[in-house]
Amino acid sequence: MPALYRFDRQGRSLGTLIVLPLIWLALFAAWFFLKASPIIIGLVALCTLPALWDVIKNPSAGLTLGDGSLNWHSASRTAKASLSEIDHIRLDTRLDFSVRATLILKTGRKIRIPFEATPPIKRSKPP
Repeated sequence: MPALYRFDRQGRSLGTLIVLPLIWLALFAAWFFLKASPIIIGLVALCTLPALWDVIKNPSAGLTLGDGSLNWHSASRTAKASLSEIDHIRLDTRLDFSVRATLILKTGRKIRIPFEATPPIKRSKPP
């Protein structure tokens, strides 16, 4: 039986492939033309390493709602919850407007779905 809902995301994105070289170009220009401190340039460049790792590794993340279960995967982690075990799903909007999804099981246990495996939320316009 096919999945009722399926969401997949790759770590490599067009935005990252465009922005990462632009940041490095700006850092090089700041160092070469503005004589910026190499320590500051290095610290800012270190902040781009996680994005570079995602471009190189291209980790996959996703969520699948099947007949009787909810499955998700993120890089090397996978998990599964039976729909009969789930009491409800709590969606929390954080200050940066990202959404955190938490499964609340009937036993009271909370399971947080990784951010990268959480599908985007379609926001409706207020009336």
